[in-house]
Order: sequence, then structure tokens, then C-alpha cells
Amino acid sequence: MAAFTYERPKLYKLQSEAFFNDFRYAWIEGSTKSGKTVSCMAWIVEQAVFIGKEGREFWWVAPVSAVASIAFKRLKRGIPPFYIRSIIASEGKECITLINGAVIRFKSGEKTDSLYGEDVWAAVLDEASRMRVEAFHAIRSTLTATRGHVRIIGNVKGRKNWFFIGCRKAEANEPGHIYRKITALDAVAAGVFPMEELDDARRALPEAVFKELYLCEASDDGGNPFGLKFIHQNIALESNKPPVVFGVDLAKSVDWTVIIGLDEDGRVCFIARFQLPWKETMGRIRMICGKVPTFIDSTGVGDPIVEELQRDTGGEASNFQGFKFSSASKQMLMEGLSVAIQQGTVQYPDGVIVSELESFEYEYTRTGVRYSAPEGSHDDCVMSLALAVYGYSRRPAQPQVIVL
Repeated sequence: MAAFTYERPKLYKLQSEAFFNDFRYAWIEGSTKSGKTVSCMAWIVEQAVFIGKEGREFWWVAPVSAVASIAFKRLKRGIPPFYIRSIIASEGKECITLINGAVIRFKSGEKTDSLYGEDVWAAVLDEASRMRVEAFHAIRSTLTATRGHVRIIGNVKGRKNWFFIGCRKAEANEPGHIYRKITALDAVAAGVFPMEELDDARRALPEAVFKELYLCEASDDGGNPFGLKFIHQNIALESNKPPVVFGVDLAKSVDWTVIIGLDEDGRVCFIARFQLPWKETMGRIRMICGKVPTFIDSTGVGDPIVEELQRDTGGEASNFQGFKFSSASKQMLMEGLSVAIQQGTVQYPDGVIVSELESFEYEYTRTGVRYSAPEGSHDDCVMSLALAVYGYSRRPAQPQVIVL
């Protein structure tokens, strides 16, 4: 086979960082016309060029065949003819075979059972927020034998979908995952999107739709107990004052143990998030919390941990206090956190705390209000923050200082 020189298409910095990295899973929330599709096209071609061999499969999966065909037509025009051995253009069977024998295949995620069985070396899930979660499950299975990488892209479309949840987990540093956001403003700054078009879209579209499609800001979905506006109003840098209270949410199965400290002003001054065996977890809690009042989830496996911590630190006079979760006590705790957020009496840094607060949901049931994270998401930071706020509200009244 003749030798060729490969040159990556010119991308702006955010595009390159989001797609061309060593992470196995890259989750990219991208606005309309921000360049996410062209970046993925460059990425999948590069995978096929450099690790492709005779018969190796590289897949582009979209919610329906018509959307997959858009990428097929663009790649067919964009790949130099001397890189291509053959093309099949029949609807539903589109594929491009490169000169090294690698096959870039374009698939619909509509009938998910048809996605199983093949060994795939790299994949793109396009318009993921509009795709069934079962398609992601199927594609993940095809990457098992090859340990292939995947790029998952889409617009923001509400909060109650697997793509939004996956992005939040990646944003919280799930091992092997990376999260990036590319908005229309980023594209304007890079000179690939006209500002006047963005302004026209802002005028023409409902605010919630515009924010999702162009700014990657999810609508509230009507199910967030804190209110997105209030969540964002309380974002502040981590305080450097000492903690006056800690809240601790203990890990359960695949969750994280989270310790959050609040200073005298109700501002987060400490956060730790880790997964350790119980013995090491207790040691970490002792070391971090010291003699500061600490409120710990004592539900289930947490009960003996709290008891042991209390035995070691003065029994009933211990600074470690357990909090048992029930539907009623959790409702009380969440309502207390909601009031604190809406009144601005608690502040926290941007990042995983904000992501979990944004994703948190409530719904009315026959027995009351149920509060929880979406299925597959974490709520450890929310619970830890709520426990810290609960402890903060129970502090003895502080003496007022009057300056004469």
C-alpha cells in the first residue's frame, strides 16, 4: 500500500481538547453549530486511519437512519478519494471502507437489538440526548473485546435523560471519563459562528429552548426542589476560614463518602470525596473532623460506624452525631437545604456540588414528597451539604458583636 500523509483538519482549541484526548469516554454537551459533529468526524476518521486494519469496524450511531446519513454524506465528501477503497450508499447500510480495510459504518440507534454482536474499535454516539439509553448499552458491549474508545455528543435536552446524567458523572471525574461543554459563544469567540445569528436565535426562540440549544443550559424540568436560579446565585469560591460544622454522607455500594465543612458564615470551606474500606473511612473522618461538630448519615451500615466514632470520642458528649434517613426525615432535611439555598445562607464552590444540586429531583407521592437524584446519578454531595446545613442551623446562638 502506498504511503500517505495524514493531516488533521483545523479545529479550535476547545474542539481539540474535547475530542482528541486519552480518555476512553468523552461526553460533550455542544450547542447547535458549535462544531461538535465535524470534530467527531475528524476523530472517527483518525481512529480508522491509525488503528484500522482489514475488516475492523468503526461506528457512527445516531438516533435514526436519517441523522446517521447526514454524517455519512459529509464524510463521503470530506475524505480525500485516495483514502477510500469503496462506498456503500444504500439507506440503512451506509459505510465507507478506507484503503487500509477499516470500515466506517453508519447506524441507527432506533432498533437497539441490531447493534449487538460486532467487535467495534471506536464509536461515536451522535445526538445522544435524543437517543435511547439502550443504544448506549449496546454500543458499550461492542467495545468490550477491543477496549475501544467512544465519543458521546449532543445538545442539552432537559435533565431526565441518560446523556445528561452521564455528563454529570463525567463532570464529577468518573474514572476513564472526561466531560467538556462547547457553547455557541465559544464558537463565536473562535470565529466559526456569526454573533448576529446567535442574537437572531435569542430573539426568535423561547428562552428555555435558546439556552438549551445554544448555551448548553438545561431547563429546570419543573422537578428541582432548589431552583436553578438560586443554586447559581450561591456559587462562591471555597472559604479559607476554619469549619464550624461538618456533614458526612457515607458511601453505599458504588457511591462516594463525602465530607463537607461549613465556616462561620455558612460557606463551604472543605470538601472531600473518596471511596475507601470502612476502617480507612473512619480514620479519615476522625482525622478531618477532629472535635468539630459532625453530623453523619447513620442509616443502615452507617449506624455501627457512628457508634464506634462516638465510643472513641466521649459517648453521648461526642461531637459525632448520627442522622437516620426516613422519608419524613429526608423531606425535612431537603426542605431545610432548599430554604438555605433560596435565602442565600449557604454558599458552595462550582463543580460537583452544583452539578448534583442541579440534577436533584422531587416528586409528590401518596405518602409525601420523594427527593432523589436521577437514576444512575450520585447525590452524595447534596446529602453531605444538607447534613452540614442541618448542623449549622442547630448551633448555639452566637454572641453579637456591637462596634461602638
